[in-house]
Amino acid sequence: MQAQEILRSLRLPEFDEFSQFFRSVPAATLVGLGAFAAVIAYWFASRPKAVKPPCNLLMQSEELEGGGGTRHSVLGDGPKLLTHYYDDARTMYEVFQRGLHISENGPCLGSRKPNQPYEWLTYKEVSDRAECLGSGLLHQGCKASSDQFIGVFAQNRPEWIISELACYTYSMVVIPLYDTLGHGAIRYIINTADISTVICDKAEKAKILLENVEKGETPGLKSVVLMDAVDQQLVERGRNCSVRIQTMQEVEECGRKNRRSPVPPTPDDLSIVCFTSGTTGNPKGAMLTHGNVVADFSGFLKVTESQWSPTCEDVHISYLPLAHMFERMVQSVVYCHGGRIGFFQGDIRLLSDDMKTLRPTIFPVVPRLLNRMYDKIFSQADTPVKRWILEFASRRKEAEVRRGVIRNNSLWDKLLFNKVQASLGGRVRMIVTGAAPASPTVLGFLRAALGCQVYEGYGQTECTAGCTFTTPGDWTSGHVGAPLPCNFIKLVDVEEMNYFASKGEGEICVKGPNVFKGYLKDKEKTSEALDQEGWLYTGDVGKWLAVSHFIWYCNFHSSDTSADQLTDRIAETIDIKSNHWNICRIGGQCHLFQEI
Repeated sequence: MQAQEILRSLRLPEFDEFSQFFRSVPAATLVGLGAFAAVIAYWFASRPKAVKPPCNLLMQSEELEGGGGTRHSVLGDGPKLLTHYYDDARTMYEVFQRGLHISENGPCLGSRKPNQPYEWLTYKEVSDRAECLGSGLLHQGCKASSDQFIGVFAQNRPEWIISELACYTYSMVVIPLYDTLGHGAIRYIINTADISTVICDKAEKAKILLENVEKGETPGLKSVVLMDAVDQQLVERGRNCSVRIQTMQEVEECGRKNRRSPVPPTPDDLSIVCFTSGTTGNPKGAMLTHGNVVADFSGFLKVTESQWSPTCEDVHISYLPLAHMFERMVQSVVYCHGGRIGFFQGDIRLLSDDMKTLRPTIFPVVPRLLNRMYDKIFSQADTPVKRWILEFASRRKEAEVRRGVIRNNSLWDKLLFNKVQASLGGRVRMIVTGAAPASPTVLGFLRAALGCQVYEGYGQTECTAGCTFTTPGDWTSGHVGAPLPCNFIKLVDVEEMNYFASKGEGEICVKGPNVFKGYLKDKEKTSEALDQEGWLYTGDVGKWLAVSHFIWYCNFHSSDTSADQLTDRIAETIDIKSNHWNICRIGGQCHLFQEI
């Protein structure tokens, strides 16, 4: 009784009126109100969520105290620069071993023949073949040392990676060779680096190498290992000029019979010497250590960790040349997490078919390919009505992107953009672009149409690959992001061109564990690029972009010499119309993807 009296005392008169109101409402109306409430609740629960930036986007970098204008990422550990992301992956050898362990010997390298599915080598198979190849090279006279340089002259394929890993397993150093360098540059590299062994893919390339030896132009070359089959005529030709010609399979078999224990490198050991072609003179060999490479991709992992975590389920399509660090950095990230890498068939015209078959989740691109995708999409809107619908849909999705929403399941995706996404395999969740500037219009449209995270970066071989990168959640275009947590960036005056650091403009300088050790056997060029404090002078001009009266963040407009924008060089000036400032590539051509 006492409990009932307490409940009556708590009862509010308004509830009686409320209850009376509902008793007077028809049942059909109540059902309708309930359904409407359920729809609203479902919409709130399932509405697309915006990507939450890992930092204040108005302050993506900050000035180092007492650093004279030096800036660093706010995503790092204060001013302390990142050297590695995982304690068990500090060299490229350890990176692959980590992938082998966490993938539980999952698929690693894949290739395909025309109209066939991909065939895969497991991590253990790749590791075993690399040990056999490395052991075979050692048995035939190579040294397990960072003084031993091995040339690799091949298009992207699984054997390229097996050759690379063979070198890392025994502390040898890879030197990529590629066609666009030209025959003269290849001769120069072989002689400068004292390369005695070159691993190449096809007999045609072996013939180029033999021709140089026959002319007495590369007397130090003693061994050519072919990934493809070898005919007896080529073997005899090599014997006549004291060059041993053999297949990769033969060297692996030799190593299998004479197995050596791995001789792993240290982070300070050289891993690769990348020769970059300049506009004039001989190519320069940028010496990169294992620590350089690990630091650079660790910076990328740190920036993206809040929104993107690589897994064993990730798949990467390899078509950008492995002779360049951009492609190699992406592959390093995949190996480190036990993912898969599928290689294109070698014909860029079949890339779309390869992607549909492979269904990659990671897709590195150069801007020229993005431009072609953009042009193809709009060329198919061949009537005014189709064009209007496409532009309307892209504006709606671009508005979502500006709010931080990245998705591929909207109404516009189902009606229009699903075909675009399917052309890339339908599973891409990350696109990375670099090597040249991306058009803001093209980048903005494709971020919307592809429904995945699209990042842009800036860098050069001398800082391993990248030194700036888009911050997750900052989906604006026309810049290349903030400094990576593995390096500092500062601008210095270029007085003769009226660029002054006090105005936020100047030559871009980079310092950190991702900066190279110098040019191979070229002290003069090294001293021009690196000062005594370890600052890399890139030869590129950049500008910090202000986003408020007092806050600056590291955004660069970038440009290559082929872009229809103002391009100033410290060495010369090319006067092309432009509406804004750019980063300007000064020393070198971009050979990343000439076929596109």
